[in-house]
Amino acid sequence: MLEILDYAFMRHALVAALLIGACAPLVGIFLVQRRLSLVGDGIGHVALAGVAIGLLTGQAPVLTALLTAVLAAVAIEIIRARGRTGGDVALALTFYGGIAVGVVLIGRSPQGTSANLTAYLFGSISATTSGDLVAFTALTAVVVALTMALRPWLFAVAQDEEYARAGGIPVLGLNLTLSVMTAVTVVVAMRVVGLLLVSALMIIPNAAAQVLARSFGGALRMAVFLGILASVGGVVASFYAETASGGTIVLVALALFLLAQVVARVRPVTHGLHAERHTHEHGPGCGHPSIPPGDHVDYLHDGPRHAPYDDHYDEHALSEGPVR
Repeated sequence: MLEILDYAFMRHALVAALLIGACAPLVGIFLVQRRLSLVGDGIGHVALAGVAIGLLTGQAPVLTALLTAVLAAVAIEIIRARGRTGGDVALALTFYGGIAVGVVLIGRSPQGTSANLTAYLFGSISATTSGDLVAFTALTAVVVALTMALRPWLFAVAQDEEYARAGGIPVLGLNLTLSVMTAVTVVVAMRVVGLLLVSALMIIPNAAAQVLARSFGGALRMAVFLGILASVGGVVASFYAETASGGTIVLVALALFLLAQVVARVRPVTHGLHAERHTHEHGPGCGHPSIPPGDHVDYLHDGPRHAPYDDHYDEHALSEGPVR
């Protein structure tokens, strides 16, 4: 088993997989909450154009892909925020335009081969260099730090954008920050997972975590754990099975999602509302954001919504409605 560590390219791939597994679910959970699960795919297509620009000009593909992906992410968010084009249309235009420009430019590049294209689209465990690892580590550290620092505000915007705007939260700035972090995550993941599959590592661990977790914080921690397990496990499996790393990582993630579904069905289910007692009372000025869904007021407390009923608080799930 330890023979995998005898190869320098596999050590690089394992470190990159660890970084990706920790980074992608952190960003992805907010995309899931905002129902923008496929935005990573759109940005990934534009990143391919950035890779092609790097190959054509002799620049580092990682840097040109990062710059192109960030610009595309910002453009998509501004178009969506101004309402000139629907979010799905903007995303579709990004899909088609990005992949078309990338394919054309890679074909014109002296280094442009089908092998190069396949490696960037679907991942290659032998493609990660020590220089890439330095860049990926720095980018991952920035994404993780920003995500954890902005978590309460990102969560509030994801739950109710209009209410967050009315409460004075800088919605556009936070959405742009999330879009840029998504672009950075795509570039970090492209070497191992591939640009066409990176979105899966943002979404599938979060889908599995939300089946099992009862709070936003719990889902976030579980998603990161599952992301690391899928990415590192997928790279190891691809080495011994001699399969493409990106596809293997996604298949492992899907297997974990199916396992989560089984666990959720066989474990004891608590029917009705989940009551939780607090050491303090929620109310105006308590320090927790309030969300009035209709006939009562929910308070955001470490992830889930808490609504006061009699002498306890009922905890509501990440999606609308109570945990059942």
